Amino acid sequence: MTEIGGSAAGYELAMPGRSDAIIRLTWAAATDTGHRRAANEDSYIAQSPVFAVADGMGGHSAGDLASAAVVTRLAEVISQGFATTESIDRALEKATDDIDQVGDERQLGVGTTVTGAVLTLQAGEPYFAVFNIGDSRVYQFERNELRQVTVDHSVVQEMVEQGLISREQAEHHPDSNVITRAVGFNMPPTADYWMLPLRPGFRLLICSDGLTKELGDERIRLHMAAGLSATETSHALVDAALAAGGRDNITTIVLDVVDAPSEFELHSTAPRSGGTSV
Repeated sequence: MTEIGGSAAGYELAMPGRSDAIIRLTWAAATDTGHRRAANEDSYIAQSPVFAVADGMGGHSAGDLASAAVVTRLAEVISQGFATTESIDRALEKATDDIDQVGDERQLGVGTTVTGAVLTLQAGEPYFAVFNIGDSRVYQFERNELRQVTVDHSVVQEMVEQGLISREQAEHHPDSNVITRAVGFNMPPTADYWMLPLRPGFRLLICSDGLTKELGDERIRLHMAAGLSATETSHALVDAALAAGGRDNITTIVLDVVDAPSEFELHSTAPRSGGTSV
């Protein structure tokens, strides 16, 4: 696996042209191979303004190479301030080219999921642009409520949307690991986006499916609501997934907004089942 960044206890960033308007963030990441995997094919980047988890697929070391390619290209987006969704798209396109060079040597192909959040500006105001390809997830926690922001690109998610199975049944369906969109496999990357305004007390969880296959939403909510630091929470979630079975690699990033400008009326885009939301 590839780890870029990790933890920051007191990151501060001034808004462009408004030196008295300060954004303060805290974040931490944790990862574990799990009990049944020989290697950790997850990779992550946790370094402002980019936070993302990639879950590689392809067997042996190939999945690790795919996830590493994504976070390495995303690291090229890192600057002193804010990034754009266009820069994320370009990074994913470059990563796809990198992965294709590895995948050409393997008959079944190589790919990875990726999900995350980038600190960006919309009309001069601070937002997280949450992005997703595959079935890794981003959750929002605020006012004691947990909400899944991203929508899985998977066969079982399509079945849920068609009313064929329930969300609970989807978690245990035999096709629960079959995804419909990825970075790699000789296909152009297509990310969905959601715009979430920064507010004090706002918390994000970015995770691979090694977490969500072991812990339901309520268990995740309880950990996010426990009042622990980002570091303690990210590690507690991984430990809980390991205790619940740890059948896959597990990676978490917990990101807290400690302070943000609040004098403007900001709006978020609602989760949707298809297409791109900006």
